[in-house]
Amino acid sequence: MPHALRTAALLLSAATLAPAQTPAPRPASIPPPTRSPAVRPAPTELPDGTLPAPTANGNYILGPTHTPALESTVHPNVPQGTLLTFTMSSADSKLYPGIARTPGTFGTPDPTNPASLIVTTSHPAPYTRHVTVYVPAQYVPGTVAPFIVGADGPDHLLFTVLDNLIAEHKLPTMIAISIQNGSGDAQGSERGLEYDTLSPRYAEFVETEVLPLVESRAHVRLTHDPNARATMGGSSGGSCALIMAWYHPDLYHRVLTYSGTYVNQQWPWNPKTPQGAWGFHQTLIPHSPRKPLRLWLEVGDRDLYNPNDMRDNMHDWVVANEDMARVLAAKRYPYQFLFARNAGHVDHAVRAQTLPEALEYLWQDYPTRRH
Repeated sequence: MPHALRTAALLLSAATLAPAQTPAPRPASIPPPTRSPAVRPAPTELPDGTLPAPTANGNYILGPTHTPALESTVHPNVPQGTLLTFTMSSADSKLYPGIARTPGTFGTPDPTNPASLIVTTSHPAPYTRHVTVYVPAQYVPGTVAPFIVGADGPDHLLFTVLDNLIAEHKLPTMIAISIQNGSGDAQGSERGLEYDTLSPRYAEFVETEVLPLVESRAHVRLTHDPNARATMGGSSGGSCALIMAWYHPDLYHRVLTYSGTYVNQQWPWNPKTPQGAWGFHQTLIPHSPRKPLRLWLEVGDRDLYNPNDMRDNMHDWVVANEDMARVLAAKRYPYQFLFARNAGHVDHAVRAQTLPEALEYLWQDYPTRRH
């Protein structure tokens, strides 16, 4: 059955099997409390305003002050990359023909399964999205380049940091592909379907539908070496970044996430991954052979906590990210985890402070002049 028909059938099935439901308004989020770090192995508490070395593995506490790194600001004497933006339409996608949740509605917990949310107001819907491509000034036309794929684009902070770090020879001359989501958020939305679903589909969407357009529109050549490819994102975009690499380590080896949504937000509910992305730190990583991935993760002390009414004990972003650090250490992954004091969800000040160091950590073992 074509994917568009499968999606429509799935939505129809969910609506048919669910009890009669008045469209539920999205519940207000509970104000997140300020948490103390509880990550294991025991973290290193850094002097305020400092960061770990970009070669250091393990767990760290930073803050409460978050001053932007020098590389996070534009410097007129540094060569600036060029940006190209193009538009993609759901009508042209074989993998994501489009869904949307009716504005002002959310869903209700399944009384027979607290890990599942019943959403009867999700329906097929078209979308358009922008893709912004950053090409560094140092790129030589015709050469094959490493690249990083980012969610929820465009990410202008990323472009600025790349300008500075590439000029300093701290990063390879890489392309950045910043992809806008397909609209909405969480269960029943296009963004939620793309970012929170544990499957290889989004990575395959990028590989087969986005990257060919990047090469043809931006006149660049992109590497097929998974060690020269990275993913990044914040919140659900962060869980998406790991999902891409987890299900396709043949395509991506490097993952960078802020406030990753390693919680139970997958919809429709899938019995093969019943905990959604919460399962990464409960079953998937602990019970799977180690994959060839390097990861950088961050969470804030005021990060999200049960922002919906499921109350399934799988919606605490701080616990989820600390548990990620715990299982990554146990499986001996190369990773760096930062617990940021005085920081909220995908905190802008923390990103401006840490993104240069995070990118250096992510690419530390990759020759800066290879391409």
